[in-house]
Amino acid sequence: MFSTRFARYAATAVATATAIGAMTVLGTATASAASTGTITFSPSSGADTSVFNVNTSGTCPANDTYIDATISGGTFPANAVAVNKEPVSVLAANGNGYSIAISNNLRQLATNYAVTKLDPNPSGSTPYTIDVQCIPALGNTVGADYSGQLTFTSETAWSSASSTPTATTLGLAPAGPVSFGSQVTLTATVNPAAAGTVTFFDGTTAVNAAPVAVNGGTASYQTSSLAVGTHSITAAFTSTDANFSSSTSAASTYVVNQAGPVSTTTSLVTTPGSAQVQGGNVNLTASVQPAGAAGSITFLDGTTSLGTAAVSNGSAVFNTTTLALGSHNLSASFTPTNTTAYGPSASPAVPFTVTKYVPPTATETITTTVDAGSLNISVPTGQVALPDPVLNSSGTLFTTSGSLETVTVTDNRAGNPGWTASGLATAFSQSGGSVQISAENLGWTPGQPTGSAGQTLTIGPSVAPANGVAASDNGNAGLSQSRTLVSASAGAGLGTAKIGASLALNVPTTTTAGTYQSTLTLTVI
Repeated sequence: MFSTRFARYAATAVATATAIGAMTVLGTATASAASTGTITFSPSSGADTSVFNVNTSGTCPANDTYIDATISGGTFPANAVAVNKEPVSVLAANGNGYSIAISNNLRQLATNYAVTKLDPNPSGSTPYTIDVQCIPALGNTVGADYSGQLTFTSETAWSSASSTPTATTLGLAPAGPVSFGSQVTLTATVNPAAAGTVTFFDGTTAVNAAPVAVNGGTASYQTSSLAVGTHSITAAFTSTDANFSSSTSAASTYVVNQAGPVSTTTSLVTTPGSAQVQGGNVNLTASVQPAGAAGSITFLDGTTSLGTAAVSNGSAVFNTTTLALGSHNLSASFTPTNTTAYGPSASPAVPFTVTKYVPPTATETITTTVDAGSLNISVPTGQVALPDPVLNSSGTLFTTSGSLETVTVTDNRAGNPGWTASGLATAFSQSGGSVQISAENLGWTPGQPTGSAGQTLTIGPSVAPANGVAASDNGNAGLSQSRTLVSASAGAGLGTAKIGASLALNVPTTTTAGTYQSTLTLTVI
């Protein structure tokens, strides 16, 4: 293979090779003598990455047992090595001459010699000469010299003098200028008709991702993605028929005008779909079409902005945990970065509800018995029994007192938000009767709680019982209203607290004898 020959040449025949980092800069072969014959190419045209053979019109003299091949033209150094000291004995016969494989393709040869463009000629036609020389085993006297020329008609395709030239013309429909987003048909016509493919270029950028096959001498491609501005369009034909050369059309100027901003649409999806508990996360995802429209999304709760996020690949995401309790109308408003290219849009409103968090509750039942002249209370486990009420010294009330069963509050929530324990009592109802004692007549005095290390506990105020008001009274004394028992401040509520309180009950002297019960509901939030 050529790569093996090339490496051998770099090591032996080129005394001027200089290592620079990981790259080797190669010298040139012995300068060619006057040509004594010609070469032809097989195939007669091809791509820069394909291998090919050269066929000499004659053979080497008897004393010349090796051949060299060089390439010159473009920005190659003079007589750059293509084949180095190939033994004549291994060459395939071709009529009256040899068939010599150029195993390294022209793109690889260019890379080896740091050539960046194979078609640098502004006219779009760069010739190269391949020269085959017969040399002896020792010395560098050229006994015979065969040469031929190939031409790069584009950066990736070449043809030789032995192939039929082609001409490629370009047609654009509709004729420009057109408005942005219009569909444009690009048609290449190859004359004479030859097998191959066409790539359309906008400047140096391919318009079609894959080459279009030529059919009946033409190849077409449609696009609506030409940007606003002036374009230079060409059609590059690459021949796949050795009898025909490749060719590139002349450049056609094509103008695309801005037709006004493209309309956009915006939609909004909420997760969860329609409701969330207060403080829970709500994910808002907005989608914008066309997806290529750049800009930002403002997320709205009614007319109030919740926040803004940039659009990426047609979508933007925003998260919030601060939606207030109640009903909301959420929407997304798109603002384009380039208002001349895309228009704004807003999504329809999405109804969303934030629901209240329901705290846990616990209850204790308070029982007392009013006998003729005394009160008796009996309570099972988990209940409070107050002693029988007795007549006070002034003879105006029956009174009794006792202690609330110990209340235990344990808080192990993340965030340590603090809490408040409170109580609310119902009216005392007579068992089997219709008489009631107002809850205004029940009061308490919170005791000093005990808590875990790190807790900061504050007892609520004492609540005095009403002075024996009637059951029909509509006042708000005593425990007829929710009263604070103990609270723990935010940041200092984690742990277990034990809470107690003394109870006091005033019973009107008009109360008939019987057993009365009230439910005290304790709530911690």
